[in-house]
Amino acid sequence: MFRFIHSSDLHLGKRFGGFTGDLPGRLREARHGVLGRLAVHAREQEASAVMLAGDTFDTETPASDVRRQALTEMGQHPSIRWVLLPGNHDSLQAAELWSRMAAEAPPNVTLAQQAQPLELAPDVFVLPAPCTTRRPGRDTTEWMDAAPTPTGVLRIGLAHGAIQTFTEEGSGEDVIAPDRARRSGLDYLALGDWHGAMQIDDRTFYSGTPEPDRFKHDRPGEALLVSLNGVQALPRITPLTTGAFQWRTLDLQVLSQDDPVEILRSLIPEPNQRRQTLARVLASGHCRLARHAALVAQAEDLSPDFAWFELDMDGLALEHDVDDLDDIERSGALRVAADSLLSDADDTSLSAAERAVAGAALARLYRHAQEKAS
Repeated sequence: MFRFIHSSDLHLGKRFGGFTGDLPGRLREARHGVLGRLAVHAREQEASAVMLAGDTFDTETPASDVRRQALTEMGQHPSIRWVLLPGNHDSLQAAELWSRMAAEAPPNVTLAQQAQPLELAPDVFVLPAPCTTRRPGRDTTEWMDAAPTPTGVLRIGLAHGAIQTFTEEGSGEDVIAPDRARRSGLDYLALGDWHGAMQIDDRTFYSGTPEPDRFKHDRPGEALLVSLNGVQALPRITPLTTGAFQWRTLDLQVLSQDDPVEILRSLIPEPNQRRQTLARVLASGHCRLARHAALVAQAEDLSPDFAWFELDMDGLALEHDVDDLDDIERSGALRVAADSLLSDADDTSLSAAERAVAGAALARLYRHAQEKAS
């Protein structure tokens, strides 16, 4: 048996510029911490290698501390063989990066920079397909079909890119044949690029990122334990939890008679999980002004519990009658403001975002009036 961990898309050094405060730093540190968590899994599962299928770094010019600290962490686990493949974010076009890596890498780190068979262990060969540029524009795995290896050895493909028209950016320029494992006689094809774990066939898998970095996939961070019991035996795949943060998209669907606050409470994680959770709540449906205001107030109250909390109310339409506006003010400047905001919230000539802003402002005005009255 040969057992290894398949991972990819660590994107070490990612800046997370869309967030504020100390969260970007926490997210960057969590990505570095993945290396230690992968090593722990490898020891516990008796896996002799960790294969990183591209995009170990977020850019072709990672800061020197990001690069050096990553290599140092890998070197702290000398019993584990680390195999690093150039991906589209850290392609071979970054010649300085890979030359520095070659000079600094500890003995247990192998840089898979060439498309040629690499003996990983007795009777185990890795066939790497490094990205030569950010968008090679060709199937980098094609060479595997004729790659020579001794008879009776395990053949493991390692590649980074799209299957058919499947890519993070939606482009079909870089296409890996979906049946490459069959064509090349591979026992397993380890892929990177897609940030959610996905099975293509019995021998071909995307591992997904071990530490989520976006709401798109809505999956926990994980890596894959791959167990190969012999040449051409089907691999046994076991997901391993690796993520420190959870990125959750919560659909809050509201009908007129529903209490959106109660629905929100039923969706969010337990208090002890919130600090490590980035939550995006997508509200949709119809809601009376009083409940709309209560939902906004609840979201504001919950927000400090989370690493990040966002309430998107673009899809939540306001329902109202004259009593709702009378609760704000029957006349005067506040009533004029309320009428104007309500008009904007109902104006279909405005964008959904503009209507949502008007609705949120009206809800805040309603809350202000209620707090003042109490």
